[in-house]
Amino acid sequence: MNPAKVVIKKYANRRLYDTSGSRYINLEDIAALVRNGKDVQVVDAASGEDLTRVTLTQIIVEDARGQPSGLPLELLRQLIVASDRVGQEFIMWYLNSAFDAYKKVQSSLQDRLSQMQSAALSPLQTVKSFLQTPAANQARGSSDELRELRHRIAELEANPKPKSQRGRPAVTSKRRRKKA
Repeated sequence: MNPAKVVIKKYANRRLYDTSGSRYINLEDIAALVRNGKDVQVVDAASGEDLTRVTLTQIIVEDARGQPSGLPLELLRQLIVASDRVGQEFIMWYLNSAFDAYKKVQSSLQDRLSQMQSAALSPLQTVKSFLQTPAANQARGSSDELRELRHRIAELEANPKPKSQRGRPAVTSKRRRKKA
C-alpha cells in the first residue's frame, strides 16, 4: 500500500508550502514526513520542475552539518568525481546495496535481541514452573492417598471380621500340631 503523495511547492523566496496540509513548512518538517513513511514530492511553484532529489539532499546535508559523523569524506569525494552517468549509477547501486545490507543487519540484530530477551526470561519461567509443579504433585498425591484410604475403609466396612477373631492372632498350622 503506497501512502498518499504529499506535494510541496517551493517558491522563489525559498519558502516551502505543503499543499495537503495547507501550511508553510521547513526542511525539518519534510524530514519528519519522510521518516513517517510519507511519499514526498517537492516541485518548483513557477515551473513545476521536480526538486525532490535536491531538497532531500539538502536535508541530508543540513543533518550532517549538526553532527560530527555523516557521510564519509571519501564517499563524498567519489560522488563528485563520478560525474558521468555510469559512475553515478555505480555509486547509486553501491549505496542501495549498502543500505539494504544495513537494513538486514538491523533486522537480524532486532531478532537476536528479542531471542536473547526470551532466553533471559526462560530461567525465570523454569524456576516458576519448578516451584509450582511440586505443589500440584502433592495435591494430586494427597487426593490419590485419600481415595485409596476411602476405598480401604469401604472394603473393611463391607467385610467386617467376626468379633471372635478380633484381637486374636491368626492360628497357623504349626501351632495346631503342637497342641494335638
